[in-house]
Amino acid sequence: MITGANSGIGRACAVALASRNARVLVAARSVERGTAVVEKITSVGGRAELLELDLADLASVRRAAAEVGERAPEGLDLLINNAGVMATPLKRTAEGFELQFATNHLGHAALTWLLMPRLRQRPGARVVTVSSFTHKGRGLDLDDPNFDQRRYNSGQAYSQSKIANLLFMFELDRRLRTDGADVLSVAAHPGIVDTELAANSARMRASDFIEKAANLFSKTTGQSPEQGALPLLYAATMADVRGGDYFGPDGLGELRGGPKRVATSAEAQSISDARRLWEITAELTSVTPDPV
Repeated sequence: MITGANSGIGRACAVALASRNARVLVAARSVERGTAVVEKITSVGGRAELLELDLADLASVRRAAAEVGERAPEGLDLLINNAGVMATPLKRTAEGFELQFATNHLGHAALTWLLMPRLRQRPGARVVTVSSFTHKGRGLDLDDPNFDQRRYNSGQAYSQSKIANLLFMFELDRRLRTDGADVLSVAAHPGIVDTELAANSARMRASDFIEKAANLFSKTTGQSPEQGALPLLYAATMADVRGGDYFGPDGLGELRGGPKRVATSAEAQSISDARRLWEITAELTSVTPDPV
């Protein structure tokens, strides 16, 4: 299962895995765009199915997790938590959460916990959490993760959601090891990729100029989605991957290139912050963590 598989590196991962005989659940908020990816895969003999999922809506997350149980009673080998929004204007979900924290972290954490029983069914199953080199930015405020008291800053909100992704990945890895579960928790980031992520952010700001500038920046500096997907695919499939590993591009500044193990910030490795985030996430989502 790949979240955000309707475009960008998510779509590239879906196509690549399906070409190697994987059955792919294309999880997407847009039914139309998700269907297009499914049709692309099945037109060349691959196996893919659409799964409607809006990570900013916890009711949608619960419905999708239940549907996975029905469609894959034999279990789930791989969950790639890829979908995300970036540097959006201040917007709150139906539950009152800041959109980036809700989509990039809360929704994925809840989904992972709800799908853990299915992942446990498959020997060597993996959860790949997609972060960003921008996690080394402006810190995570665990006292106010949803900007209820602070002045909102879109870049800071995105950066903190990506730190949250890594803190969650590491804590999930520690708890899986303690639990003795045959499931790996790892992470990856794609570098700079020519996708619609930046343009979508600009579009939400209702600015044609910013949208055109974002598109131009992506096309002139970003690598292809297929290249950007390589660290994710390495984390998802290679035999030498260990729990807690983090992969990114091997080029200058981790912006471009082939996959390699890369380092996280010291903040992303904080055990105390990870434990606190785990507890906060459980409280905010009302989902029981797995493993406990």
